[in-house]
Amino acid sequence: MKYRLLGPTGVWVSEISLGTMTFGGADNPGYSALGALGRDDADRMVGTALDAGINFVDTADMYSDGESEELLGHALRHRRNDVVLATKVFAPTGPGPNAAGWSRLHVLRALDDSLRRLKTDHVDLYQLHQFDPLTPFEEVLSALDDAVRQGKIRYIGAANLAAWQISKALGVSALRNLNRFVSAQAYYSLVGRDVERDLVPMARAENVALTVWSPLAGGFLTGKNRRDAAASGRRTAAGWSTFPPVDPEHGYEVLDVLRAIAERHGASVSRVAIAWLLARPAVTSVIVGARTVDQLTDNIAASGLTLTERDLADLEAVSQQPPAYPNWIQEMFAPVRDPNA
Repeated sequence: MKYRLLGPTGVWVSEISLGTMTFGGADNPGYSALGALGRDDADRMVGTALDAGINFVDTADMYSDGESEELLGHALRHRRNDVVLATKVFAPTGPGPNAAGWSRLHVLRALDDSLRRLKTDHVDLYQLHQFDPLTPFEEVLSALDDAVRQGKIRYIGAANLAAWQISKALGVSALRNLNRFVSAQAYYSLVGRDVERDLVPMARAENVALTVWSPLAGGFLTGKNRRDAAASGRRTAAGWSTFPPVDPEHGYEVLDVLRAIAERHGASVSRVAIAWLLARPAVTSVIVGARTVDQLTDNIAASGLTLTERDLADLEAVSQQPPAYPNWIQEMFAPVRDPNA
């Protein structure tokens, strides 16, 4: 396993991290299709990951209505200090109007609940899970800063925020001398490269670690899906068939190239798709989740797969997106100041 720095923290995290969205949820229609792993399976998954060198584990209070955190806490009961533990806050955790969002009231309550479920006295990385248009950054960053000073959080991050939102938050932190976001978690895959337009350049410029969720586009890039066959896997489940969204025709073109590269390396399609992400600028860690130990082991093996220049060129050609404005006009005029652009 290789390790990369988590932004400006000086903390090393594994370039493959374990996602726990498959933990729990047997009684939850929305999560049961993802894996619904019970205690024994969750223990095996965590043990396999840690034994392979993974030291970065990600969960959220909303996963399986908190059961994912509970199962993860049990699995880490003897190995808590072996991991950089990350969780998230935003989603509703109860029926009341204040049981969601970024308010100080909700965030600090939700943090205490996560600590209880995870059976720990601190979270290493606490992340805002979605954007809250009703709560100013000053409010939530002040609350998170207090929690850092109390020792309940080591670092803070964000997930699913736009580049301008993270940049604004960094400005508020600098102005008010508050702890800053050290990471941004985002969807990124060979069939979902939107982050390259703004989020990736921002992350590189501001030294914000980029952690990637759904590197296989919700199972589309596992190689199980073909033009001439019915869809299979998670994307056939109710509520997950279009999450994240994939243009099927473009996706099948990408899969054709992935299969050819996988054959050249004697590797799985999934492994090649993850290895491509590990070769992208700004990517710190790719979060993988799995239903079985075999799937997890194969995904972890992507850390040892080095794609050739030909492989990368082939994948770039089939998956690249046209630049959006103002990116394309800035690229057009870049040589005016930089002859190497």
